[in-house]
Amino acid sequence: MPTPAALILAHLETVERERRTRAATPALQARVQAVKAYQQRRFSHTYADLLKTPRYGAAARFFLDELYGPGDFSQRDAQFARVVPALVRLFPRDVVDTVATLAQLHALSEELDSAMGTKVPDEAVDAGVYLNAWRHVGRLADRQQQIELTLAVGRDLYTLTRKPLLRHSLRMMRGPARAAGLSALQGFLESGFDTFQAMRGAEEFLATVSASEQTLLQALFGAESAPILQALGQLP
Repeated sequence: MPTPAALILAHLETVERERRTRAATPALQARVQAVKAYQQRRFSHTYADLLKTPRYGAAARFFLDELYGPGDFSQRDAQFARVVPALVRLFPRDVVDTVATLAQLHALSEELDSAMGTKVPDEAVDAGVYLNAWRHVGRLADRQQQIELTLAVGRDLYTLTRKPLLRHSLRMMRGPARAAGLSALQGFLESGFDTFQAMRGAEEFLATVSASEQTLLQALFGAESAPILQALGQLP
């Protein structure tokens, strides 16, 4: 069975391969960025109510920026790949497992985004273009796994908040993490920890995300047209 370090490296290699492929074709790169930007708008649209709530707004924003956003995570990924042995040595096993799940989600999302980029005609991505690309890409099982991994990252982060000494340990690790080149990862973990701890329970939040994403998944593969999905409030 592969070690956590081997799994993380394999997933990061997948991410880097997707980036190299897109960098070699600027038009594809631009289309993938347009897909990512639309997906972030879709998340903001779907979870507009959650984003406004005092209890869940920060967690929804964390998902939006860290898991659904079109941001450049190359620095964080480069840190991961460069110092995976140090990561495994410095961080507790449950934290390492969370990072491994995040890396798996990241790799799968990059693969799916690249596939979507090959199916959109240009950078003008709207509901109709997105639905058509989604249908052409297919990969229902991978889409299902993408949802499950997203929820797993959320569950893992919340589980970590229930370990009283872990937040203190994370704070104490800032210096060693910075020295090891892990400051971006350290920031991600601290942000996720504080965000999910402040919710005082993640069950309702994660259940809401799960139900919404499953509904959208079935609608995208089943609805007849983008206007139907827009009328149902599924796509912006």
